[in-house]
Amino acid sequence: MISEFQELSDKIDQLAEMSLALRRENAQLRQANAALVADNMACQRRLSEAHARVSALLEKIPAHPANPADAATEGAAATAPVQEDVQ
Repeated sequence: MISEFQELSDKIDQLAEMSLALRRENAQLRQANAALVADNMACQRRLSEAHARVSALLEKIPAHPANPADAATEGAAATAPVQEDVQ
């Protein structure tokens, strides 16, 4: 009978130790989670700022022809020497 009480007492002690360890781990995980949430918010803010800067730069770039072949012929026409019709 006494050994059963001792066994029960040991298991209660183990449970108390495990509960304490889990509480400490939970507190650490909450702190880590808070840090990661703050880091995530900072990354999202930086990403949004970068997106705004890229969008502003894209608006400054002149429109380009839809067909790459048109761009090649436009470039060739601009660099080709002009020949006058001499008769």
